[in-house]
Amino acid sequence: MKKFKYLLTASALLLLLCSCSKDIKNQTLTGTTAVTTEENSIALTTQAGSQLNTQNQTKPENETAPTAEVLQAGSGAAVLGGGKTYTGKKALPLRSFKIEDPENTRGLSEKLNGYGYGVAKDGKANEISVNNQKYFDSKGFNALSLDLKSNDKALYLTFDCGYENGYTAKILDTLNQKNVTAAFFCTLPEVKENPEIIARMINEGHIVGNHSVTHPSFPTITRTEMAQEIKGMDDYLRTNFGYSEPYFRFPKGEYSDCAIDLVGSLGYKCVFWSLAYSDWDLDKQKGADYAFDTVTSRLHPGAVILLHAVSPDNANALGRIIDYAKENGYTFKSLRQYGN
Repeated sequence: MKKFKYLLTASALLLLLCSCSKDIKNQTLTGTTAVTTEENSIALTTQAGSQLNTQNQTKPENETAPTAEVLQAGSGAAVLGGGKTYTGKKALPLRSFKIEDPENTRGLSEKLNGYGYGVAKDGKANEISVNNQKYFDSKGFNALSLDLKSNDKALYLTFDCGYENGYTAKILDTLNQKNVTAAFFCTLPEVKENPEIIARMINEGHIVGNHSVTHPSFPTITRTEMAQEIKGMDDYLRTNFGYSEPYFRFPKGEYSDCAIDLVGSLGYKCVFWSLAYSDWDLDKQKGADYAFDTVTSRLHPGAVILLHAVSPDNANALGRIIDYAKENGYTFKSLRQYGN
């Protein structure tokens, strides 16, 4: 009897070792969203509060089915009480993301590019911004750095919101007074910590853009991890705000051809910029007049303007900047209008 018990124990240990070996072989992150691997693609599917099972794959004879990967589900499972959202809108169902070519077998460049745009002057975009847009277009990338399509003096006002510094409400007040819509590219911590402000952006007609969950440098992570960053943010907005729009901005402005391709394949437009200044450094704020002079001196038709909502200078100068632009024939457009 004792010998039989030892045999059972040995069998159980062997099964445990096989299981551990399989877990080590498969890439597994915390969370419970199943990812189905197909030929050169992975389908990310999440459902709030549930785990999806890996689907069986159809495979040709003598060929082994690809290994399934398990990825973090994202943050969309945290529904407000009673199914309510911060905006009062109905929660949206979570999207399934299909990751094309997760291993980058096509060999798209993974070189990290720090985004440069050049300083515009005399009402003309810098050549760097012009060439950026031409490059994106030539590659078929769904990316915008400068509007080369509009015939009018279009401006696109965008803000990056990594965290709150007490000035976003004032910026929203000004935009409401001036009847201008903007895009706010937010990280997940900003959205979680300031839901009332995010709800106000949405309900007042602004775009809340996807700026990732953890603000990583996208060229340094895998295509699957990129999709996870975008999906985690989208899940949370859908569940807690009843909202989603397909606009993305790379954290730190760092990108690669591979990263732009991945983001575009998920249905998002990568939004860069052609006008910005060092407004993000809170130790070097130089006053509202400096902000006004800097931004207005660099205005040009088709400009995508990047400002940071943490800057008191921007908050205090924004109304004057908008008035000046309108007086000089510029029209503020939403990113939704680009290409129309």
